[in-house]
Amino acid sequence: MPELFIGLMSGTSLDGVDGVIAEISDTQLDVLAHCNAPLSLALTDELLALNSPGPNELHRAALAANALVRVYAHVVNQLLEKTGIAREQISAIGAHGQTVRHQPQAFDGTGYTLQLNNPALLTELTGIDVVADFRSRDVAAGGQGAPLVPAFHQSVFGQRGETVATLNIGGISNLTVIGPLLTYDVLGFDCGPGNALMDAWCKQHTGQPFDADGAWAAAGRVHDDLLTALLDEPYFILPAPKSTGRDLFNPVWLARKLVRFNFVAPVDVQATLTELTASACATCLLRYGFESKTLIVCGGGAFNGHLMRRLQALLPGVCVCASQEHGMPPLQVEAAAFAWLARKTTLRQTSSLETVTGARGARILGSVTPA
Repeated sequence: MPELFIGLMSGTSLDGVDGVIAEISDTQLDVLAHCNAPLSLALTDELLALNSPGPNELHRAALAANALVRVYAHVVNQLLEKTGIAREQISAIGAHGQTVRHQPQAFDGTGYTLQLNNPALLTELTGIDVVADFRSRDVAAGGQGAPLVPAFHQSVFGQRGETVATLNIGGISNLTVIGPLLTYDVLGFDCGPGNALMDAWCKQHTGQPFDADGAWAAAGRVHDDLLTALLDEPYFILPAPKSTGRDLFNPVWLARKLVRFNFVAPVDVQATLTELTASACATCLLRYGFESKTLIVCGGGAFNGHLMRRLQALLPGVCVCASQEHGMPPLQVEAAAFAWLARKTTLRQTSSLETVTGARGARILGSVTPA
């Protein structure tokens, strides 16, 4: 029988919290409502700062987690008010938390992944079971712990007899390649930067949090030598499975790359950063999903018209389209995925894919804090 779950997502773009209420059964998922709440500038700055080593990190991280969870609880209350659904009807909340460090397999062979969250506080504020900490079990099993959503992409966007690719462009971009159902496994991995570098550069030089519709980038020109320097990063040529984050692709990384290019106009840097994201994503599809004739784009990047046009130009013969053309608006996809993942956890069903993360096998993901 269908059950109601809430999914919450605050991604690496740090552009706010998206939440959905979804009615889910074994064969269907219907989003009943979607809400979004922004993060305060102070919280956004703190979450960005916590991606790098700094003073008093444990104290600051704990308080940032509490502040983030209060936004989560606000979104949950908005969803319940919007739909008139009683909180007792919700089976569980899937809350991913905010990734601030992601180092799978590093240092000691296992590594770690860290999402700021406080599921106990979220349970106290909402009175609903909370499923969180989705990545750690996969990392413990030798996997990358990311991306988590390919199994969900398969359930929502897979098409019998056709290879389909799904590209999520948040702060980091990740690609899912879904083979013709029942013929071969799903592949998925992080391509590299999504909006993270573009947003940071745009804010630094225009004061705006992002480049609306890619208009600023479209006014500039790609600097070929700079693009070559940006692509000269070992991560891009690593084979899948692989994952990355702001640990690597951050303003410090960009500043190092720009040392020899301080003569390039800021608008042209923005154009080149947009081309970097488009090129990295297109290259991954051509390498791993060359059979796909459809690329379904979700996340905030789907609203960047210039980026979407560059993807289409780099992928002739592929239909590049936003996910709403396939039944789910771009800002709902990841939140719905964590509602779906929460249901898998409560049913004690596996939801990771070893073909995606490289783990020793599929695992039940997430830890439950009961109300």
